[in-house]
Amino acid sequence: MRACILLALVYALQRKGTGGHMQDLRKALADIGSIRQQVAAGTMFRGYGPMVVAITGLLAAVTSTAQSLWLASPTHHPLAFLTAWALTAIASAALIGAEMIARTRRHHGGLADAMLMNAVEQALPAGLAGAAIALVLIQFSPETLWVLPGLWQVLVGLGIFASVRSLPRAVAWAGTWYVAAGLLVLALSSQTQALSPWAMGLPFVIGQLLLAAILHLAFGGSDGED
Repeated sequence: MRACILLALVYALQRKGTGGHMQDLRKALADIGSIRQQVAAGTMFRGYGPMVVAITGLLAAVTSTAQSLWLASPTHHPLAFLTAWALTAIASAALIGAEMIARTRRHHGGLADAMLMNAVEQALPAGLAGAAIALVLIQFSPETLWVLPGLWQVLVGLGIFASVRSLPRAVAWAGTWYVAAGLLVLALSSQTQALSPWAMGLPFVIGQLLLAAILHLAFGGSDGED
């Protein structure tokens, strides 16, 4: 990869003329940056660790179980319900993010920064949209908070679909699961308009374990190491 970049630099300088002009050098460097982005966009991203993704599914199971045992009426305590899930989401994002940085630098070398940026750009909009929707509903329409579990699941599915171009194509099955589960949860929750720990948690447990299995099979070996 570095050899390709050096060749691109030499070619760009020769094409523009190497008379020591800083403008030519800046143009060459810009061309190299564009090449790096194009290569990164066409390279399978190996930053998601299957084991850590599976652990986030188990965290969802723990949260669902804890709320089932100790939160008598989630519908009457929506902030406690949502706070627990927000903390679970933050912990999951921190685990995945830390592993993603380490794996990306290990697997992608000089392309690591570009690959990380692509991954964040693909996943971040769905996460920000979920947080923004929750804040708006809490502030202006708390009686409709029952829609959040299904909406969050649909948004996770859309985030996965946005990442398909840089991940194994089979992850689309996980995206399909999340969208279908979210729509089903919305339909069922509309009948009772109640918050349920397992309506929130079970789709994430299954979805994260499915995603972990797909990544493990696609990357091969133990946790994708080579």
